[in-house]
Amino acid sequence: MQLFFAEHIEGNTFHLDPEESNHLIKVLRKSKGERVSFTDGKGYLYQCVIQDANPKKTKLSVESRHFTPEEDFYIHLAICPTKNADRMEWMVEKITEIGIHEISLIQSEHSERSMIKLDRLEKKIIAACKQSVKTRIPKLNPVMPMEKLVSDHRYDAYERFIAYVDKENDRHLFEKATVNKAYLVLIGPEGDFSPKELELAFKYHFHPCSLGKSRLRTETAGLAAVHTLQLLNAISRD
Repeated sequence: MQLFFAEHIEGNTFHLDPEESNHLIKVLRKSKGERVSFTDGKGYLYQCVIQDANPKKTKLSVESRHFTPEEDFYIHLAICPTKNADRMEWMVEKITEIGIHEISLIQSEHSERSMIKLDRLEKKIIAACKQSVKTRIPKLNPVMPMEKLVSDHRYDAYERFIAYVDKENDRHLFEKATVNKAYLVLIGPEGDFSPKELELAFKYHFHPCSLGKSRLRTETAGLAAVHTLQLLNAISRD
């Protein structure tokens, strides 16, 4: 299935903006009467027909729609942006394909980058959702201080983990997490979290966890954490 995205789909007909219209009609050479699949990123899958193949304002009609319920678990990854923006964009793309629900960008003592282009990351997320046929767009939060996130009481009911490198921290996330929960996982920068930041996380009931014996890059650790939690919940359904 080839999936397209339109944020606002209301009623029985809707129009695409010039960029999406041009992509659909000029690039992909879709024509009037063809059926195409759309999502609004809120869980709905729409089967549509092209009514007017206008490359500046394509009009479509909705034939049917299907709602995908939310999953029984929720993965929130909080991660320090990498110095190389391309590596962060790659990670965001891949964890979207695997299955992430929310991403927070955090600033720590050893962070190498404090600014990141959210609009570029959002485009990567939408493209990854279309490629992997997902009908829900993950939430992306702007950069915030680590202290602000870990002290936020909205996450009191979450299973909270902080992944860092330590020979005594050898229990894997797969062993410590339980199925069908909301999770919040902290991933630090290349220089890892400082001792002060670890103490702060422990104060707010974050549990230490390992992502394996190897020392991972920041973006690899983020990918490993998301895949681990997806695998844990997939196995529980079998």
